[in-house]
Amino acid sequence: MPELTQAAWEGLPEDLAEKLIQLRELILATADDNPAIGPLEEKLKWGESAFLTSATGSGTTVRINRHKKSEDKYAFYVHCQTDLIERYKQLYGDRLVFDGRRAVVFDVKDKLPIDAVSHCIAMALTYHLRS
Repeated sequence: MPELTQAAWEGLPEDLAEKLIQLRELILATADDNPAIGPLEEKLKWGESAFLTSATGSGTTVRINRHKKSEDKYAFYVHCQTDLIERYKQLYGDRLVFDGRRAVVFDVKDKLPIDAVSHCIAMALTYHLRS
């Protein structure tokens, strides 16, 4: 994991950091599984781990961090001017929790719904490929 990412998560409760690591790994695996996405650039944006499709320009940035400084919630974020959250709600409104127009929120005590989240991540990382 890049040092910048590790630094962003220093001091977080261990269970929260573990969930963020799992979510990070899912983002990287999702990108690896889709050649259209290409390699991701991982950096910090607003103090949060951010994943950019700099090489291909295929998608919008995905960020991950704890949610609203919570000890037991974490989230992945997409650009608020996309329609991604609305699309996620149509597909997974019964399985995922949303905050506004930019966040999908998870509780550390819950199992991450891998299939739904992976699909949402893929939709974000290929957002600019839509016709």
